[in-house]
Amino acid sequence: MGRLEGKSCVVTGGAGSIGSATARLFLSEGAGVFLVDRDVEALQAVAAQLGERDRLAWAAADVSNAAETAAYVERAVQAFGPIDILFSNAGNFGVVRPIADYPDDVFEAVMAVHVKGAYLAAKHVVPHMRDGGAVVITSSVAAMRGDAGVYAYIIAKHAQVGLMRCLAKELARRRIRVNTIHPGPIDNGFQSAVEEGLGNSLGVDGAEFFNRLIPLGRHGMPEEVARSVLYLASDESSFTTGTTLMVDGGMSL
Repeated sequence: MGRLEGKSCVVTGGAGSIGSATARLFLSEGAGVFLVDRDVEALQAVAAQLGERDRLAWAAADVSNAAETAAYVERAVQAFGPIDILFSNAGNFGVVRPIADYPDDVFEAVMAVHVKGAYLAAKHVVPHMRDGGAVVITSSVAAMRGDAGVYAYIIAKHAQVGLMRCLAKELARRRIRVNTIHPGPIDNGFQSAVEEGLGNSLGVDGAEFFNRLIPLGRHGMPEEVARSVLYLASDESSFTTGTTLMVDGGMSL
C-alpha cells in the first residue's frame, strides 16, 4: 500500500517542475491529485504526461484571486472529496534591482502569488480538510538569507514562514501538520531565469555563482524536492509541524 493511499491532494503550481514531480510521486503512492496552475497549456501537457485519469484532475486559476481559489477548491472537493494534503507551491520570481529602482508592480505581483496565494489556499482548503492532514508550503533557501536586489522574492519567502507558523499553531488541535520546505537552486526553468537575471546584474555566470555557494556543489533536481514534500505530506512526519525543512545542498549553512 502506498504512503498516500486513498488520500486527496491539492497541488498549486502544478505545471512547474517541482509541482509536477511531486504530483507524479503522490500518484505513485496512491493519492488522488488535483493540480492548479495559471498556465492552461502547461497543465494539459503535465496531465497528459502523468496519465492517471481516474486519480488526476486539474483547474486553471490565478492563486492570488479569492474567487478563483474558492472555485478550484470546490472542484477539488467535487473530484476527490475532503482534502488531506495541500501542497502550496505556486511561485514567481520578479527581478533583481537596487531598492530605489525596484518596480512596485513587480513587487506586488510577487507578493500576490507567494503570500496572498498561499494565504488564500489555506483559507479555502482548511475548512475542507480532514483532521490529521498536512499543509506543505514551498518557501526557499531565500527565506533564510538576504541578498541585495532580490527584494520581492526574499521578502515573500520570509512571509511564507510566518504564515506557516500561524497555521501550525491554529491547526494543531485538528492534528493538521503545517511545514515549509526550502529548496535551494534547482535544475529547472524557474532557476535558469533567476540565474540569467542575477548573472546580468552581477556580470557573472549565474549557475556557477550558485554552485559555488552550495557545499554539495550542484543544483538539486525537482524529484529530490518531491521526495522531501512526500515526507512532510505523509504519516512518516506525524510528529513534525512548524518546521522549515531545508533541501538546499547545504547552501543555508
